[in-house]
Amino acid sequence: MTATTDLTKPDEEYRPSERRLAREAHRRRRARRSALIATVSTALTALVLAVVVVGSPGWERTRQTFFNAHYARQALPEVLAGLKVNLVLMLVCGALILVFGLLLAVLRTLRGPVFLPVRLLATAYVDFFLGLPMIICLLIMITGVPALRLTGVTTDPLVLGGAALVLTYSAYVSEVFRAGIQSVHPSQRAAARSLGLTNAQAMRFVILPQAVRRVVPPLLNNLVSLQKDTGLVSIGGVIDAVFAAKIITSRTFNYTPYLVSALVFILLTIPMTRFTDWVSQRMNRRQFQGGAV
Repeated sequence: MTATTDLTKPDEEYRPSERRLAREAHRRRRARRSALIATVSTALTALVLAVVVVGSPGWERTRQTFFNAHYARQALPEVLAGLKVNLVLMLVCGALILVFGLLLAVLRTLRGPVFLPVRLLATAYVDFFLGLPMIICLLIMITGVPALRLTGVTTDPLVLGGAALVLTYSAYVSEVFRAGIQSVHPSQRAAARSLGLTNAQAMRFVILPQAVRRVVPPLLNNLVSLQKDTGLVSIGGVIDAVFAAKIITSRTFNYTPYLVSALVFILLTIPMTRFTDWVSQRMNRRQFQGGAV
């Protein structure tokens, strides 16, 4: 007697269970309901704000002073021309801040009694510029440095204003880097040392790569703040987007150019902020899934 077994049966088509179908349908209904509620509440909030603002007694005067289309069209080309200065400042100062901030963080994490003076100097620098208001630092650099009449030292307010941004933001960025370095478990350094790496090599090849990846989102947030604070260099007479709006306002006695300048900065900041959120969510998702941080 021979028994035959059919081993070539086609796979049966997968069909989800009724319970799973009902659960997915419930999720879709809940998502549609949430979207509808969010849309209605947002629309009602916008309507209330519009009624309150437009119905205020001084709205007509405010509209002519801050929302004048004629002066907006007149100011936009000059504001965009001045924005190039802000963008150059952000790129150049941003690169210098990252390098200087990382150097400060590494100096503050050096081990051993021989490095105590270096750690003290780096700590004093960070404490000083964390406590010094940005506007005061800018005023000191832009007005105080030229008053010294030092040979070979520039008096260009653009360069001095950029230097003030670098000095101040380096202190903030160094704290971000230092937090990232300290977040790496000590066992990582110990493992690197057990493999024969020196302290410097362990920091370069093991600690810093992990620390930098972990602090990317806060670093991007600092870059967003830097992009906005580049407008402060206008106090030294640098014709950037803010100062260009100020010139037009002083000529026309209309404040619409300020609003145009504000909208330009907002439109430039929103993509950077959304990119920062995306990076943060991506890193959190990879961390929860057990991927590399």
